[in-house]
Amino acid sequence: MQGHKHLIKCRCVLPQYKALEKPPAHKFIVFSVIDDSGNVVPKFSQCNNCGLIHKVVDICTSEIQSGKDSMKSLIKIEDIKPSLHPNFSGILESNNCDLPTWEAVQFYIENKLWGSFVILTKEAEGDEVHGKFLRILGESFCKVESFTRTEATS
Repeated sequence: MQGHKHLIKCRCVLPQYKALEKPPAHKFIVFSVIDDSGNVVPKFSQCNNCGLIHKVVDICTSEIQSGKDSMKSLIKIEDIKPSLHPNFSGILESNNCDLPTWEAVQFYIENKLWGSFVILTKEAEGDEVHGKFLRILGESFCKVESFTRTEATS
């Protein structure tokens, strides 16, 4: 099994774009588990803009659940936090990480995928991207590292 963070498109529009004739679709990040056969394990996620519930069925593919804007079974950060060593939860909290990042860390630890990493922060400066990531080295051992990369210009 492996895990993957990816974007899901929602039909909602961010408030700042509502006045545009053809506003861009809103996208939000989710974390999905890919089974040993290469299939995404279906899950439900909530749009961080409009609150609609999506059934994630493949990478970058979801089905909007009509009329649903809440589900008691949706996983929250508060549900994941007790399962992580304080070393991890402290770093994730201090970097204001989103739910998919928490889910990724939990997945890598539970599956003992030592050496895996998740991006904590990134910011662009010209054609360079700077940030830091959390490398998972064991059940309670991790390391925060910085990175710089040059983005290709098209």
